[in-house]
Amino acid sequence: MTTLVFGHKSPDTDSTGSPIIWAWYLKTVHGVDAKPVLLGEPNTEAAFMLKRWNLDKPEIVSTVADGTPVVIVDTNNPAELPDNINNCDIKAIIDHHKLVGGLETAGPIHIVMEPLACTATIMFKSIGKHMAQMPDDIKGAMLSCILSDTLEFRSPTTTDEDKAIAHDLAKQLGIDIPSYASEMFEAKSDVSSFSDAELLRMDSKEYTVAGKDFRVSVLETTAPKIVLDRKDSLMASMTDVAAEDGADQVLLFVVDILNEEATLLVPNDLVKTVAEKSFGATVTGDTVVLPGVMSRKKQIIPNLKV
Repeated sequence: MTTLVFGHKSPDTDSTGSPIIWAWYLKTVHGVDAKPVLLGEPNTEAAFMLKRWNLDKPEIVSTVADGTPVVIVDTNNPAELPDNINNCDIKAIIDHHKLVGGLETAGPIHIVMEPLACTATIMFKSIGKHMAQMPDDIKGAMLSCILSDTLEFRSPTTTDEDKAIAHDLAKQLGIDIPSYASEMFEAKSDVSSFSDAELLRMDSKEYTVAGKDFRVSVLETTAPKIVLDRKDSLMASMTDVAAEDGADQVLLFVVDILNEEATLLVPNDLVKTVAEKSFGATVTGDTVVLPGVMSRKKQIIPNLKV
């Protein structure tokens, strides 16, 4: 039976590239019939990566049959996975996020979780000597994942290992990191074709804080004005998106990659309270700038208070 390798819903570059990397490894090195799949449409940066490295877009699946062997990458949160994930035959988890809990397995499994900026960095270390067999297109995906998750080493989640591995891959591929990262971020910043609801869900995760269910959305961009010019309609759409997704509120952080800051949209008193209690911000309008805030994983989620 084919082993499906997938990351979280609303797949970003890491959740698109890492399944491709690990499926290649399982198939090539271990002879496992493995296939990368996605749990949603990849974002614009991930789509750029696929095109740049001539990689086939993995099949998008909405359901996974009970008993299917699966490898979960770039998440361990059941809320970001198929509803019946605990009925699947989970073979492994490879992740760099905090341990959420709630996943159940039929027996012992292989788990690798490290405090690194990117799942692909963990995979590079795990694949080890077999990296010598990896073709350039898969290496390109690996480099793309690391540059995306570290925001070209600007993110506070970046470690020396992430940097060293990215530079190693770039050297092997003959890639100039600043130029390539600029192309990636330009692709990520092109959100003109997306509806407000799609933008609010594009790179989002569900978290509960003090009994409040939040959809925490992050839009990383080198052109924040394009998003912020739509703030009125985005805030109006938050009510419907929250209701449809069973959340109390959508929190939208527009991360300015170049200026290394985030702008939080403030549609109501609940979000105003969150901004003031979580980040010590003074809110006087419907947006608030949070200097230095770049990472949902390290700076946003751990600080959320209501």
